[in-house]
Amino acid sequence: MRILSHPGILDTICLLSAPTASVRAIVIRRWFRRNGFAQEVAKSSYRNGNEQLIDVRGVVKTYETAAGPFTALKAVDLQVDTGEFVAVIGKSGSGKSTLVNMIAGIDRPTSGQVLVGDAAVHTLSEGQLAEWRGRNVGVIFQFFQLLPTLTVIENVMLPMDFCNMYAPRERHERGMDLLEQVEMADHAHKLPSAVSGGEQQRVAIARALANNPPIVLADEPTGNLDSKTAEGVLHLFEKLVEQGKTILMVTHDKDISKRVMRTIILADGEIVDQVLNSGTEQLSITRTMEKAHHA
Repeated sequence: MRILSHPGILDTICLLSAPTASVRAIVIRRWFRRNGFAQEVAKSSYRNGNEQLIDVRGVVKTYETAAGPFTALKAVDLQVDTGEFVAVIGKSGSGKSTLVNMIAGIDRPTSGQVLVGDAAVHTLSEGQLAEWRGRNVGVIFQFFQLLPTLTVIENVMLPMDFCNMYAPRERHERGMDLLEQVEMADHAHKLPSAVSGGEQQRVAIARALANNPPIVLADEPTGNLDSKTAEGVLHLFEKLVEQGKTILMVTHDKDISKRVMRTIILADGEIVDQVLNSGTEQLSITRTMEKAHHA
């Protein structure tokens, strides 16, 4: 991977004496603005003081196993702004799925904070988490997780039914609109088993968007697809980002970094690098900061 310095970034870092996570967030926002990606940085903070839509602060996750404690995440800091398309890359066991589960409220940190919008996710009860997640986060899985006895349109409508979102008479219309967006409207009344794997993933994307969540979390969404079908899914994600969605995608495919705004690289439960992508250039934040430190 070719690492390029960028005008102003080294000087900026050298002048700052803020904590590492704060420096990283500043560098990222400036890079995005230069390359036409970022929206204006919010002038006011969310309820809990976070300026980014997603703010993970010092998160540690330790599991008790038969062999003893295993720490999957080690004091992880991560900030994601509204409208970003971010990939989380790492080998199996690196902690990438655990990190996404923390943000979605599917799992809880042993210590640290998970702030998403106005919600302190790590403090919510199970009931509060279910309601918050249903309205604010769309989750896409590698193996689709469609209910086999429900039709395509019924699978898409299910989150609206569970969260009591939209009037009952509007749910079918909205479901069909979403299927139209993912080019699956013609298959609305088929069972999942009657469509291909790539088509099932498109249905899963429509289902994730059912309640119009601001955040989409995708765990290996292309891992079970051929390259052509995976390309179609990535194109859909790019369209969603253009519509203002924030997407955080877990993947083991390093080539994905060419398609996203930022790549988070995890190893052994720690963020070891962040790579910003302008489409023609890539910038390693960690390596740039190291150069600045020694300048």
